[in-house]
Amino acid sequence: MNTTQRSVAARAASLLLRYPDTEVLATLPTLRAALDELPATVAAPLRPVAEHRGGTDPTTLASEYVQLFDFRRRCCLHLTYYTCGDTRKRGEALVRFAAVYRAAGLEVTGGELPDYLPAVLDLATVDAAGWRLLRDHRVGLDLLAQALAAERSVYQHAVEAIRVLLPPPGPSELAAAAGLARNGPPQEEVGLEPYPSPSLGGRR
Repeated sequence: MNTTQRSVAARAASLLLRYPDTEVLATLPTLRAALDELPATVAAPLRPVAEHRGGTDPTTLASEYVQLFDFRRRCCLHLTYYTCGDTRKRGEALVRFAAVYRAAGLEVTGGELPDYLPAVLDLATVDAAGWRLLRDHRVGLDLLAQALAAERSVYQHAVEAIRVLLPPPGPSELAAAAGLARNGPPQEEVGLEPYPSPSLGGRR
């Protein structure tokens, strides 16, 4: 897969994991056309998500999205939650994320935190630093994929497409994911300044 195709795939995954408002849903025709130009290994998991969004009433889409991502911690779309929980370390991790955006000349819009998965995917479309953040937080992506699969959510396929775009996990990543799956993220409830602490993981 060439660089352009990876960027298109990342942008498609970003849109398909965002809250399905009118603006996001309006991109579906263009997004579907773009999928036809991608390798099947990436286009195949993204296509059912696009079809689901195109064939479901927008009110139903919005409701199911909120129920899934805003009310289930294990389906959190903020990558540092999986490794840091609501702890002081998470605040430090968010500062590091923000610095990566600044170095790329970008900023996160819409009031989102810098570890919001769709925002990181958008960073990856224009800067290699986005791909590094995704690789560094592969454990979170793996746990998110497991949680969405357990919920039998169509969104699991969008996360699977992202995983296809990354190198396979190594032994240390597999071990870390297994440990977090057993024990959950750290529980300390302090230290997220200067960022607000999102109680759950979906739309902000």
